[in-house]
Amino acid sequence: MKYLKSISFYLAIVIIVLISFTPLFVLIKLAIASPSLSMGETITNFSTFRFANFVDAWDSSNLGRALFNSVIITLGSIFVCVTVSAMAGFAIARFTNWYNKLFFRALLFTMMIPAIINAVPLYVIMNKLHGLNTYWAIILLLSANTLPFSVFVYSSFIKSIPVEVEEAAIIDGCTRFQAFWKITFHFLKPATAAVVIIQGVGIWNNYAQVVFYLTRSSMQTLPLSINSFFHKYGADWNLMAAASLISIVPTIVIFVLFQKYFVKGIQAGALKG
Repeated sequence: MKYLKSISFYLAIVIIVLISFTPLFVLIKLAIASPSLSMGETITNFSTFRFANFVDAWDSSNLGRALFNSVIITLGSIFVCVTVSAMAGFAIARFTNWYNKLFFRALLFTMMIPAIINAVPLYVIMNKLHGLNTYWAIILLLSANTLPFSVFVYSSFIKSIPVEVEEAAIIDGCTRFQAFWKITFHFLKPATAAVVIIQGVGIWNNYAQVVFYLTRSSMQTLPLSINSFFHKYGADWNLMAAASLISIVPTIVIFVLFQKYFVKGIQAGALKG
């Protein structure tokens, strides 16, 4: 009976993995298949590969500019997110006064507010500040969206770090600010990895918000560019699949680089909060 349960468990895992991988498998097959093949032939054919689809998709769209915009916006937003949320998490974890607790609870409460509710007032504010179709405004907006979860992860992880580490640095001449960035922050690699992966992928794939604030073709990110590409080449599944595959490669690279810290950071946020 014990072995039967183990076999059933691993069989269930294999089935779940196969089901989850199926859409990606179909996407890859479409991206490297010849346009002359039918859908059934595309899935079953493993002898014909047409990598020119990627070149055609790149040349037929604005993916180069969109990729540049996505990189700038994602890196800028992640930098602001990590910097601000790490300091806020440190303050909440180390100074447990009533107004810090109130601020933290108010911050967590904002996670329950659907983003679409804020679309109209945010658009008005962005327009008044002349922030439409600008890097700085969309970076501040997207990084602000990431703060509640990120502060929660950092504060939870910092609580597990002995305060004596910082006190020793202060005795050696560091200010509390220096002690945090030079000592404590080095222990936050798992939390930082979790924040970078979760928030970075969310920012990279963000469509629902940036579509309102980045209307110029020269400012479009990859999701916006691919959406325009779909409208233009709606019948060409191979080019659309190639363009989509190009857009997800950076997120896969980020996950591979940070994945060894990812689970540890999530566990810290979930179990020590």
